[in-house]
Amino acid sequence: MSLVAGVDIGNSTTEACLTDVGEDGKVTYLSGALGRTSGVKGTTENVSGVVEVVRTALARAGRDPAELQTVLVNEATPVISGMAMETITETIITESTMIGHNPETPGGVGLGVGTTVAFPDLPRCAAGSAVICVVGAGVDFEDAAAGINGAVARGVRVTGVVVHADDANLIANRLAEQVPVVDEVTLVDRVPLGMLAAVEVAEQGRTIRTLSNSYGIATVFELDPEQTRMIAPVARALVGNRSAVVVRTPAGDITDRRIPAGTLTLIGEKAKRPVEMEAGAEEIMATLQRVQPLADAVGEPGTHVGGMLARVRDTMSGLTAMPVDTVRIQDVLAVDTFVPQRITGGLAGEFALENAVALAAMVRTSRGPMELLAARLRVALGTEVLIGGVEADMALLGALTTPGTERPVAILDLGGGSTDAAVSTESAEVHSVHLAGAGDLVTNLIDSELGLENLELAEEIKKYPLAKAESFFHIRMEDGTVRFFEKPLPADTFARVVVLTDAGMHPIPTRHGVEKIRQVRRSAKHRVFVVNALRALEQVVPGGNIRRTGFVVVLGGSALDFEIPDMIAEAVAEFGIVSGTGNVRGSEGPRNAVATGLVVGYAAARAARIAVSADG
Repeated sequence: MSLVAGVDIGNSTTEACLTDVGEDGKVTYLSGALGRTSGVKGTTENVSGVVEVVRTALARAGRDPAELQTVLVNEATPVISGMAMETITETIITESTMIGHNPETPGGVGLGVGTTVAFPDLPRCAAGSAVICVVGAGVDFEDAAAGINGAVARGVRVTGVVVHADDANLIANRLAEQVPVVDEVTLVDRVPLGMLAAVEVAEQGRTIRTLSNSYGIATVFELDPEQTRMIAPVARALVGNRSAVVVRTPAGDITDRRIPAGTLTLIGEKAKRPVEMEAGAEEIMATLQRVQPLADAVGEPGTHVGGMLARVRDTMSGLTAMPVDTVRIQDVLAVDTFVPQRITGGLAGEFALENAVALAAMVRTSRGPMELLAARLRVALGTEVLIGGVEADMALLGALTTPGTERPVAILDLGGGSTDAAVSTESAEVHSVHLAGAGDLVTNLIDSELGLENLELAEEIKKYPLAKAESFFHIRMEDGTVRFFEKPLPADTFARVVVLTDAGMHPIPTRHGVEKIRQVRRSAKHRVFVVNALRALEQVVPGGNIRRTGFVVVLGGSALDFEIPDMIAEAVAEFGIVSGTGNVRGSEGPRNAVATGLVVGYAAARAARIAVSADG
């Protein structure tokens, strides 16, 4: 018997499978281990992570490291899934300044129109004039309310108030006449004075109606059709807000330079086609389909996509010491999305959701970096280290240890940065493919579309179900069921949407409801995992006919997700395919498939060599 360890180096995790392998090819599984991948997959940075999981597996099996004869590692192609959100639309205000950051507690209610006047200048306003009072930093709320009431008593029509501090309700509650008050305007000193402005605050539980409507703004400011067309981005950005301010400024007062999304050129082995990023994800993927197999992709210099692909190449070059001009893009995945963009001309840090294309790109590399990694591992472990085989092929061998499967069978290995697929026909012929885009892209989409700016929270939203804390003692789950608690919930979860993690419930700092967050989560998973699953199967199944495979086994960390396997099963059900989460060796679930497959392949090859030698 030989003590052999199979090691799967993934994008996020490294897994080990420790076995005894007999001369007859019989494999006895002893133990396993799982740890985080150190560094970028397929580079020498992986040494410490591999050493850790191998030693952990040896310790769990009670075996001496000196007994270890062979370590098998997968042909772990370094994957740099560079992701960029290429904005297609952009809010740039050239004729109006907008404040509409939707503070939690605006004061008053209604719509007010007037000329902007600084609070210190309020006593000089003429009776009968309609004004919007701009209260700057350092003004006490009682002083502000008293000054506004004094002006109203003199006949000045104060129709709205814009405030720097979080004092809207404190001021509104002290006013003799109710007017809309918007607060928390951090750059209040930049609000142009002497300009026509409109302030709107909706009733609690409702959203503004006039300033979120292009024609409403046109009515307030008496705009012609061309000016209405220019103001449309302002109205669109204010949709869903409870409060807003729009100030008319001189033409050209606010400008911005826009970096174009650019042109992506897809280079196939027999064809080369350019596609505009602004055409959207569907057109990009259709163009990719027309040039398959992809040999490389380049982006237009000086554009978003050009900069993104350049960063991918530079990163891979730095990790592998490969010249930049030898790094090739192996695959791209484009996904339509929305990105919160800072609004040019806004004065309170406003953002608007703009149409964008998320682009994941994966590089093609040689075996050179992997061979260098194997050499370093031989020194670190003091034993023979072999590159066992292509990752997807090894995952296929491991998947076949799942009870209830047989050839023809296909596997989908859903990782962090890439999606691997392989199919084994009835004659044991194997086809595999490596595609860009997986769990990391889904996390980025959730983070971007919900405007979280917190990838750790986005990862939790991806992995766990949601609920709404409706009281201190019960929550309503996303499926509508209610769960009660004997002890009161944490105060920061009350009336908030929470994500139910293994470590407890975490509040999500957003105004989105449960249904919206759930819709974003499921949509992101569908656009990445389901789309990639189908295009991967089309590429590996002979003739592209998915019906020609009987079983699909879902593997990898993402297969542990509470809804991804079901989404994929639903997508392939129409083809009459049995699909589900793998159970490697009948005990490991979707984990350890590649590590197990490495040992299975090694054992079979060893037995064949010994048999040939005996015959000779």
